Amino acid sequence: MNSSSFQISSRTVLVADASVVINLNATGRAIDIIRAQPGSVVVIDHTFAELAKGAQKGYKDAEKLQALIDYGAVRLVRLGEAGNRIYESLVEGSAQHTLDDGEAATVGYAHEIGGVALIDERKAQNICKTKFPNLVVAFTIDLLLHNTVLEALGQQGQIDAIVSALRDARMRVPQHQVSMVIEMIGEEVAATCSSLPKIDPMTRK
Repeated sequence: MNSSSFQISSRTVLVADASVVINLNATGRAIDIIRAQPGSVVVIDHTFAELAKGAQKGYKDAEKLQALIDYGAVRLVRLGEAGNRIYESLVEGSAQHTLDDGEAATVGYAHEIGGVALIDERKAQNICKTKFPNLVVAFTIDLLLHNTVLEALGQQGQIDAIVSALRDARMRVPQHQVSMVIEMIGEEVAATCSSLPKIDPMTRK
């Protein structure tokens, strides 16, 4: 069953934010997940720079992303004029209405090319709904729940990838998908994933 809320075709361009790259790296199956997509996965140069800063603290996500780029699984891209205008509008102003560099650039590029912005932060999701209602925005979990991933990894492989992202990267799952994910991975396993919100056993919400 396709549990995702967005469609992926051969023309779909998925623009992954830093949090999404971190989640995919944590699955241990990033290259398989990405290569399973009929479209393409890109990362904006701002996001790469953001991840590279983490190397100073011992994080290896930039190194792993570079490997995906070298494999040809991910393409590194830059903002064009249209995307840069959106980027600038999202980094200038009050903190309540702005995003960090990587998020703003991800949104700007996705809007510029008509792609899908893969971004997990609630604030970014809300800003996109308000400012760019026609932009398709999805979470990491939407990608991991997609039929393309199920077909590539198998049911247990898909579950293992989701659990690894939850445990090792503290992947965010939006409230409307929490119950589905818990049912999928099992309540005992879910209890070990601290980033997964708890649900009311009476209402299952």
